[in-house]
Amino acid sequence: MPIFKFQYLTMDLSYILNHLGEDREGYFNAVAPPVVQTSNFAFPTVEAMRRGLREEFSYPAYTRGVNPTVEMLREKMAALEGAEDALVFASGSGAIASAVMSNVNSGDHIVSVRDPYTWTNILFSKLLPGFGVETTFIDGCDPANFEKAIKANTRILYLESPNSFTFELQDLGAVSEIARRRGVLTMIDNSYSGPLYQQPLKMGIALSIHSATKYIGGHSDTMGGVVCGSREMMRRIFDSGYMTLGGVAAPFNAWLLLRGLRTLALRMERSSDSTAKIIGFLEKQPEVEKIYYPLYKGNPQYELARRQMTKAGGLFTVALRAASVEQVERFCDSLKRFLLAVSWGGHESLVMPRCLGMPPGSTQEGYNLVRFYIGLEDPEVLTEDLRQALNTLRY
Repeated sequence: MPIFKFQYLTMDLSYILNHLGEDREGYFNAVAPPVVQTSNFAFPTVEAMRRGLREEFSYPAYTRGVNPTVEMLREKMAALEGAEDALVFASGSGAIASAVMSNVNSGDHIVSVRDPYTWTNILFSKLLPGFGVETTFIDGCDPANFEKAIKANTRILYLESPNSFTFELQDLGAVSEIARRRGVLTMIDNSYSGPLYQQPLKMGIALSIHSATKYIGGHSDTMGGVVCGSREMMRRIFDSGYMTLGGVAAPFNAWLLLRGLRTLALRMERSSDSTAKIIGFLEKQPEVEKIYYPLYKGNPQYELARRQMTKAGGLFTVALRAASVEQVERFCDSLKRFLLAVSWGGHESLVMPRCLGMPPGSTQEGYNLVRFYIGLEDPEVLTEDLRQALNTLRY
């Protein structure tokens, strides 16, 4: 029998996070699941081996395909997204690349939101053109732009809603309707919201992709990626990009992600609540010119965010009233409670200025943007740290 078994039942969140897929009687009734740290699996007979290799999508034969620890995570992530199935990768970039490359051929065309995540952008603008796949980048805030960009050879509409710096959204229902009518596959990077705060499949999107390194892991100690969708599409990706490119999650990494899921709801709620308090402070500060956050009432897409998302997590950006890159750097360097680092979703609060790639004295657009992630620290402590850092902009 295959080890991977979905339950098409209504399941509450607590059950999914703590019990779904955990066959404890099969591993000594241990509360924590085991790490099945093996590359290979043996079979009792030649016929069993033949069957296992034929059905490697569901049977453990080689850990690159199916591993019991990874499968547990696979089942939980599918349930969280309301999907039939899921696949787990070594990173979010690996998940995106495999999902895209499994669904295009030479001569095909992709429509993508402009300025997607860095490595997605490189996939579309540098890697795929070498294989004859063209991408058109559009302003995704207006669904009509997707319709206008679709060609006879368009295979994918790629979304990132919200994106991870200035948080533009796409109308998922409207875009999915366009794709359905035109016979085009839709996929979205859903890392910003995670499966708890936005469920794109319920709005008609075909594939929802996550960087599990972020909220799902939650401890900044492992990486991972997940693609969720129909069983048919997971099988297609499995037989193509997943097994061929081999960017799959190792058992121990999957175990760490399972551990992260236990506290996912609590961590995201804490981060969201603290973020609301900190934004409430920042919006009153004269040194802050603008706040970028999906559920901030000053956001022009606020109503769309309310329709599509239940909460917005801990990632936001501010435009500082800073006259120079040097002032922005001084502000960031003076923060004591925020780590200068990329990524988000862990227990620690982070800061990352857009001017990282700009030379001193630059007046390039966006030089004054600074992205924050609010972790699990006391929000009052973080507020006081921001207060003293903002003071550096006054001289």
